Amino acid sequence: MEILFLGTGAGVPAKSRNVTSIALKLLAERNSVWLFDCGEATQQQILYTTLKPRKIDKIFITHLHGDHIFGLPGLISSRSFQGGEGPMTIYGPKGIKSFILTSLRVSGTHLKFQLKFHEIEEGGLIFEDPQFKVSCLPLEHGIESFGYRIEESDHQGSLQVEKLRELSIPFGPLYGKLKNGETITLPDGRNFNGLDFIGETQKGRIVTILGDTKKTHNSVLLAKDADVLIHESTFEGCDQKMARDYNHSTTIDAALVAKAANVKTLFLTHISARYLGKDVVALEKEAQQYFKRTSIARDFEEFDIPLIK
Repeated sequence: MEILFLGTGAGVPAKSRNVTSIALKLLAERNSVWLFDCGEATQQQILYTTLKPRKIDKIFITHLHGDHIFGLPGLISSRSFQGGEGPMTIYGPKGIKSFILTSLRVSGTHLKFQLKFHEIEEGGLIFEDPQFKVSCLPLEHGIESFGYRIEESDHQGSLQVEKLRELSIPFGPLYGKLKNGETITLPDGRNFNGLDFIGETQKGRIVTILGDTKKTHNSVLLAKDADVLIHESTFEGCDQKMARDYNHSTTIDAALVAKAANVKTLFLTHISARYLGKDVVALEKEAQQYFKRTSIARDFEEFDIPLIK
């Protein structure tokens, strides 16, 4: 499980930061990629990475402001042209279906894959299978905006093969039964319970990706005990009034949410173009005063989320 930042800027593209898009790479887990928001030129950003558009099978949209959705028609069209045939599901606020279908119809675009939509009307569980579940809650941005919580199922512990060999348990189908927690009986009469040979369960990982928002309690709920929290921080702490006026968060707001939610790592994104060079370093240091494990996300940075035993 890896996070790839494709765009980390706010509002309009800048030379150093494109507008918002985040890829959650689940290649080892399910050979797919989930995209969160798709600002203008997201497909251009993808060209500078190893990401394959045909692997993108889910796109989660936080809200319908242009810097989060204007890249969708182009990316969807290109995925079809480039051989993407597997279905794609798009999740987002009411109106996302109309926006995409109108764009495709007016441009005469015909897709080679099935495009599905899940328009969100209120918070709650929106996806679940044996590996993952995704839930969302509304945020506060002056327009309908959601945050997403992605929870991975726990990983069963590994079969302790060396221990089995020491007990002269023959390799083969019996190992599979023990791995499944079954009890086996050997020809010599010895009985073994598979549960005695399974290592510790590994806790599934949690990733929280928030849309644009003022500081709100729902952000804390979504981020509770997350391995990674990705939080917008459009403004520095001294611009609190401007952040409130424009329904955005400051670096301090994001850091306080991370602290209250007991997350492991905080990434700040959606950075205003007014902050360049040393200003960005200052933003990071400001947030670190309130939550030490904070980093400012930059375009094309990739972060691996390890399993913790």
